[in-house]
Amino acid sequence: MRSPDDLRENTRRLYKASQTMATSIPQIILEDFNLEAAERRLCVEALGLAGNIVGAAQLLGITRHALKRRIIKLDIRWSRTAATEPGPSE
Repeated sequence: MRSPDDLRENTRRLYKASQTMATSIPQIILEDFNLEAAERRLCVEALGLAGNIVGAAQLLGITRHALKRRIIKLDIRWSRTAATEPGPSE
């Protein structure tokens, strides 16, 4: 079992890492208030930035399973080696 000191130190490390990551993540400007388009854009950007589903899910603050469901729902065509291709709805 972890001591309160261990938990505080872990929280400090996570906060510091999030501050470092926040400065390196590009700002995204949405063109309208279309929620599906915004969700698609965020998923595509996170996948491109992280390079894999696990890293993209961590950037978005969701599980990899949740990201995979969104990839399927939004018909995002993505591979590790190629850039994201737009789906048929665009």
